[in-house]
Amino acid sequence: MTKLRLGIIGLGTMGQSHARAVLAGQVSRVELTAVADVDPARLSAFPEITHFADAKSLIRSRLVDAVLIATPHYHHTAAGVATLKAGLHLLVEKPVSVHKADCEKLVSAHQGGRQVFAAMFNQRTDPYYLKLRELLQNGELGEVRRVNWIITNWFRTKAYYASSNWRATWAGEGGGVLINQCPHNLDLFQWLFGMPIRVRGFCRFGRYHDIEVEDDVTAYFELKGGAHATFIASTGEAPGTNRLEVTAEGGKVVIENDRIHFTKNSVPMSAFSATTSEGFATPAASDVPISVDGHGGQHVAILQNFVNAILDGTPLIAPAAEGINSVELANAILLSTWTDKTVELPMNGALYARWLKKKIAGSKLETKVPG
Repeated sequence: MTKLRLGIIGLGTMGQSHARAVLAGQVSRVELTAVADVDPARLSAFPEITHFADAKSLIRSRLVDAVLIATPHYHHTAAGVATLKAGLHLLVEKPVSVHKADCEKLVSAHQGGRQVFAAMFNQRTDPYYLKLRELLQNGELGEVRRVNWIITNWFRTKAYYASSNWRATWAGEGGGVLINQCPHNLDLFQWLFGMPIRVRGFCRFGRYHDIEVEDDVTAYFELKGGAHATFIASTGEAPGTNRLEVTAEGGKVVIENDRIHFTKNSVPMSAFSATTSEGFATPAASDVPISVDGHGGQHVAILQNFVNAILDGTPLIAPAAEGINSVELANAILLSTWTDKTVELPMNGALYARWLKKKIAGSKLETKVPG
């Protein structure tokens, strides 16, 4: 194979964006050969491409070698399982699935070997987070003691939530800011710092909007080794903030406003505390210049990596199996809120699925649940 034949299932905002990127030649060695959507109007936007009215027809068409799923969340599991069982390669938009149990069902359908299964975690291509990961992995930052991440620049309006009847409902979307806007942040968190061992969540449902799901979140994570973290997110605050602050033995890193600021301790803070004779002293510290240009290749880079993995065996930037982690974190924050208890990880996926089923039963969504 010298050129990959790609099919896209779901032509909403992201599906159309991916399709146009391929048609514009932004991704090499790939050809868009089929698209599927239940809405004929969306299909008509791509008259030169073979159309299908449902996912199964595209998967069975023999016109594609790989599939990109960009449907509403509940479709990911069924369409993904069908794609993998058909022996096709798969790239799925975030979140991989709505809840942990469905993620596990999807990942278990992966046949392994040469079959490539990736997730669209485009923020992993951002040089800011890549640089932070380098500082963590090479030991320059030292052992992490505390992480604070405020992500409240996900502001969304009433018109946004009214744009589709599946949005911001338990039956249609499966959650709010955690399942829609924050999968990237939650993925980055575990990619950088590892999975927490305990989660305590405090969610507000419809605090800023007339919706049934969470639009305001504060969560506390306890990490292996004793580090603590706070994670704050909202779709109702403007101007919002996106500030990631990492305090470690070797200093502090802050990523905010397109700047990464590393203040390096001359001596690890605990070692200094244990050896100094002064009561109010702090380690000498200096700013370490870090130059970062732009935010990387993002969606196009992940799609190109997917193609390269299939054609050349290139390692994936975002293997789909790792997508379970961000979903589990989102689920754990919600489950902790509903039960008013700390949730131990790994979380019981079946328990969360039962709670979500109760929420779906009382959902305001009037149309049939996708999937």
